Amino acid sequence: MASEELFRGTKVLELASVLAGPGVGQFFAELGADVIKIENPKTGGDVTRSWKGAGEGNERISAYFSCTNWGKRSLSLDISRQEGLEILYRLVKQSDLVIASYKPGDAQKLKVDYQTLSSVREDIIYGEITGYGSTNPKVGYDAVIQAESGFMYMNGTENGPPTKMPVALIDLLAAHQLREAMLLAYIQKLRTGKGACVSISLLETALASLANQATNWLIAGNNPRRSGSKHPNIAPYGDIFTAADDVGLILAVGTDRQFQRLCQLLDLERVTQDPDFSNNTNRVKNRSKLNILLEGRIRLWKSDTLLKELDKLNVPAGRINRVSEALDLPESKDLLLESNGLKGVKTFVAKGIPSNISHFLPPPEFGEHTYKILQENVGLSHIDVENLIKKGII
Repeated sequence: MASEELFRGTKVLELASVLAGPGVGQFFAELGADVIKIENPKTGGDVTRSWKGAGEGNERISAYFSCTNWGKRSLSLDISRQEGLEILYRLVKQSDLVIASYKPGDAQKLKVDYQTLSSVREDIIYGEITGYGSTNPKVGYDAVIQAESGFMYMNGTENGPPTKMPVALIDLLAAHQLREAMLLAYIQKLRTGKGACVSISLLETALASLANQATNWLIAGNNPRRSGSKHPNIAPYGDIFTAADDVGLILAVGTDRQFQRLCQLLDLERVTQDPDFSNNTNRVKNRSKLNILLEGRIRLWKSDTLLKELDKLNVPAGRINRVSEALDLPESKDLLLESNGLKGVKTFVAKGIPSNISHFLPPPEFGEHTYKILQENVGLSHIDVENLIKKGII
């Protein structure tokens, strides 16, 4: 069964914007679900439609919006008005899942909270994202969460300032958390017939993602500090070097055996006998001295030649690529999307389930499918739709 068939016939309503919620919506779209993105006509829809970089012109769909809105249909609908809300409820009756991202209290004000929508369809699965949980009304923003959760403090060079990561990683991780929660709720529904409300917060997602940096503090009492890309527990791991052709390389040596092979290739066998470098603990303590030795030898090699030899020896290393170079790797071929002059990247990469999304819808223009959804899904006539336009509801 192709992956786009797994959720064929499943209907999803997306009451979310920006990155985390829409990322969940695209995930279900890639698996074949019919995802309807509800967008507010008073604001012009998802705010990322207006988030254009310096190199973008008058394109109707922004690059940012394109990153998590493939495979969806856009419905322009003002759910703050009763007629718009009634249309939404008619769509809820036909839907299996709802994705929502409101600050606490707003969903209740708009009458699109789980309690209300479950009275419309009892077995609905409702997945919601908040910034700080159900009791804290503060709106969550990825950059702020990166700061509050410790990520920014750890990120950056040793003598540099705290640095935000160049992608909204907490939003992306939150999308993964909500996908997992909604899939578990879906399994439960298949077993019991009951719907559920599952909720995740950006802050909890970030804290749960601190991994070894959390336990470095909790167990070892070491409060993580900025060290560039260097791993705090392993050396040389995350250390960056420059080859003879001025290409940046990164090492990820995690075992003594890998270190010995690296030194043999670089003609540094004597280093493996030095007590300062004989095991990982000592290499971490004497990292600066070690890197001086490695830098001198790596500078003698051209990057491609060195990487090929390291691959033969199973010593983990890689070239520091630009995004353009990364997306030109052969491994990216099956992940790239292209339609109507737009390009994007899939969000679901698992192998083992055949995938064929050659017919995948491109990111929709604002309200692009409003007429069709209202006529085919809601059963409104052409005149009904025209009246809604005159009233400003769509």
